[in-house]
Amino acid sequence: MAAKKAKSPRRQAPRTVVSPVPSPMRYVVAVIAAIATLGWGLGRWYADHPIGFSHYGASYVDWDTRREEVKEAFVTSWEAYSQYAWGQDRYHPVTAKGSQMSPDGLGWIIVDSLDTMMVMNLTEPLAESRKWLRRSLSYDQDQDVNTFETTIRMLGGLLSAHYLAGRLPDMASHRDSVYLDKAVDLADRLLSAYESRSGIPYASVHLGKKVGLPSHADGGSSSMAEAATVQLEMKYLSHLTGDERYWRRAEKVMKVLDDNAMEAGLLPIFVHPDSGRFTTAEIRLGSRGDSYYEYLVKQYLQTSGQEPIYLEMWEEALAGIQTHLITTTRKAAVKIVAELPQGIGGPLSPKMDHLVCFLPGTIALGATGGHTLAFARAQPDWTREKEQQMQLARDLMKTCWGMYAVTATGLAPEIVWFDAADEDLRPRPPPPPPRDGPLRQHRRTRDSLAAWKEDFVIKPLDAHNLQRPETVESLFMMWRVTGDPVYREWGWKIFRGFQTWTNAGLDKGYTSVGNVKAVPPPLRDEMESFWLAETLKYLYLLFSPSDFIPLHEVVFNTEAHIFPRFESQWKTGWKRNR
Repeated sequence: MAAKKAKSPRRQAPRTVVSPVPSPMRYVVAVIAAIATLGWGLGRWYADHPIGFSHYGASYVDWDTRREEVKEAFVTSWEAYSQYAWGQDRYHPVTAKGSQMSPDGLGWIIVDSLDTMMVMNLTEPLAESRKWLRRSLSYDQDQDVNTFETTIRMLGGLLSAHYLAGRLPDMASHRDSVYLDKAVDLADRLLSAYESRSGIPYASVHLGKKVGLPSHADGGSSSMAEAATVQLEMKYLSHLTGDERYWRRAEKVMKVLDDNAMEAGLLPIFVHPDSGRFTTAEIRLGSRGDSYYEYLVKQYLQTSGQEPIYLEMWEEALAGIQTHLITTTRKAAVKIVAELPQGIGGPLSPKMDHLVCFLPGTIALGATGGHTLAFARAQPDWTREKEQQMQLARDLMKTCWGMYAVTATGLAPEIVWFDAADEDLRPRPPPPPPRDGPLRQHRRTRDSLAAWKEDFVIKPLDAHNLQRPETVESLFMMWRVTGDPVYREWGWKIFRGFQTWTNAGLDKGYTSVGNVKAVPPPLRDEMESFWLAETLKYLYLLFSPSDFIPLHEVVFNTEAHIFPRFESQWKTGWKRNR
């Protein structure tokens, strides 16, 4: 029998002796790991925070320097226009060319920019502009013009220049009479628009023939907002001249619109000048609806509270907005101002024009009268309702900032569509909150950039930026009222977006852009006159001391032209049929 093989001894791996980490070293490693984890977490949180933190250092910011940068942007734009398109109504920065809106020009850019030059103390370009007005501008032309746009830009610009020339240092000239002279001549031509059966102004006017012309579209209807956004200009002109005609023609529009007795103070967007009746049910605070509501507040303030009828109409409309138009987005519960394509009783459309961003500032203006929030709260007429209005203004201001924060360029698109749940688009107010939690409308906004980017939907046809002023307008008013530096910082970030992406280069000025989601965005070769008249003016005032052109002493028309508040020799010529 064969002998058994002896078993080989099992090989064992050599034992590694690990020296224990001394206790102090383990502590250091743990601390480093914790700091790294915390830093990584804070970095992610910071990157996802759409509000920002720079406003906490606002007291260390040189706001004078920032204001001068805005002034430099205006000067760059103005010098480019002067070099390549002087006296023309349009300027195209990319091709460095100008074009006219009428054979002889309407002064579209020059007149619209007069008071911005005054605010910025630009005396030399102002002198050249004043000379051009006196020597070259005539409204006796064979030309149709839009009643509303001509009123707010040209008539408003002339009247504001007349006012500021007598108020701001170094602006006065012995030739300043040209402003009021041109304003009276233009207004006399615009009065023909009001010669409709109802008194609702026609959409257009033939300047030379002094004839009002109905719209070629929309069945001849006039835009509701356009008809109701001529009052500040006409009433101030009456105050200056003692001629009551301008006041009464514009004032009658308010009575005709209000006589329709629309529910909740919310008005449809088209009205016929023959009947004075609305021709559609659609309600929105964007295009063709916006500035009606703005001018309710401002008419009340313009005449120093002598016309409480307009405050009553504003309060009714704001309550209607809160009830029927305010809703929230799906992910972040951002508050938006939706539209009612079928009117009250129909479903909401989660669409919001950038134009709607006038609303936060207007709400704050209505609640405080343009005074600081601290001052307003100390007054006996301050109410819980006004406090709620201010909170709504803050919420909507955040939404308007979000339009800039979610894009690659930091510039807002013309229109945003929002992702909202079906239950938040129902036509009527929802039932009381269930026991298991509040309804979406009452949720607090979630400040997450990732969530905002999911909620803010920008369609290709809506992605352009026209250098619009509405958000910076509201930021200016919110800053002046609340004193919260976050509004200044948001304005600065918006301005930096304009500086970075809308400069046409080669000293050709600034232009609108085609797609705010693209880096770099395509240039559109059009500088809007409100870039000079509104956007840069509001940014300049946002970075100026708060006692410069105090908000509680003036009203800004919807083109940012500045009028004084005054006590009128006339009383409101109508009463509500309610």
